[in-house]
Amino acid sequence: MQPVAEKQSMVGMNWCVVIPTFNNANTLEKVIQDVLQYTGHVIVVNDGSTDNTPMVLQRFPNIITVSFFRNKGKGFALRKGFERALQEGYTHAVTLDSDGQHYASDIEKIIREAETSPQTLIVGSRTLPREKLRKGSGFANKFSNFWFRFITGVTLPDTQSGFRLYPLEMIKNIRFVTRRYEFELEVLIRSAWKGIQLIGIPIQVYYPARAERVSHYRPFTDFMRISLLNAICVIIALFYVKPFSFLQYLRKESIKGFLRKHVLQTGDSVAKITFSVMLGVFMGIVPIWGYQLITAIALAYFLRLNKLIVAVAANISIPPMIPFILYLSYVAGGIVLSGDNHLSFSSDISLTWVRDNLFQYIIGSLIFAVVAALFFGLLTYILLKVIRRKPALIN
Repeated sequence: MQPVAEKQSMVGMNWCVVIPTFNNANTLEKVIQDVLQYTGHVIVVNDGSTDNTPMVLQRFPNIITVSFFRNKGKGFALRKGFERALQEGYTHAVTLDSDGQHYASDIEKIIREAETSPQTLIVGSRTLPREKLRKGSGFANKFSNFWFRFITGVTLPDTQSGFRLYPLEMIKNIRFVTRRYEFELEVLIRSAWKGIQLIGIPIQVYYPARAERVSHYRPFTDFMRISLLNAICVIIALFYVKPFSFLQYLRKESIKGFLRKHVLQTGDSVAKITFSVMLGVFMGIVPIWGYQLITAIALAYFLRLNKLIVAVAANISIPPMIPFILYLSYVAGGIVLSGDNHLSFSSDISLTWVRDNLFQYIIGSLIFAVVAALFFGLLTYILLKVIRRKPALIN
């Protein structure tokens, strides 16, 4: 088998392997030896190890080492490894863990994938029988995958895998803020937001017996850090990324172009388009923040409506409109429940006050959503009837 290292000039990429390590001296030597069978371009980042890691690294004088006196976290180690790789002239970096759970033979698979899409961030998806997967890891991974898909709209089967290929030139200008395990999630989110393609490919994984396993993952602390990152990114996605992505889409298509392509020249009937607008507006107002668009598209699929029109109409809840939607929903609830259209605030905040105001808002939002849906539905119906009779009005 021809070593992968000899193929580097053939595929037009200059890549290396970056291995972050912290107190894994017992497995590090074997990992490095396995990797050297496939490439001599190796960077090991010693993240403040207090075991025999420095002695192990001395046995490999031909690899690059980056060392810290104190442990600063896996994310920080990876970032410094990427910086060193760029300084050495590498354009791509394969990363794998030093605990021996990854198989170096999968380097060939990930490089072959990169040959066809060198600007893609490739994530190795671990394949392991369910009975061998640790329960905590399985839950954390599913949790991470769900929120990653919600935040970015991208589906990856394993967002916590450390076996990856990073296109360094594509991510070098992204300013990351995390330093520990959550960095591997942040880099995926920020890359997706930047428009970098992400794909997952299956890889092998080895989990030794629990007594032999050395893991620095802190189940509670690191899970909470990842959860906090998810929460922050959800807020950013809802109030910045998704609205501006929608506006960019409208700029590219232009409103006139969108109407011509997806409304006037579509084969959908007037009724189907009208109900699509109504569903989108209704779902954009109902108080299921964070799930409005997903639910709207699911209902559009079930009801066989125009999913694109539903999605566009649901964006009535973009940030500039949110204060008006909240206010009108609250006022509508007050009119129905008490006949009063004034806001009811109190300096004596209690659970009863919160409950009453929240109930008023929820009831009002449902009423306002119905009224708005009927209004925009009627407006759409009338405009379509007029415009489709006179197609020359939009050219």
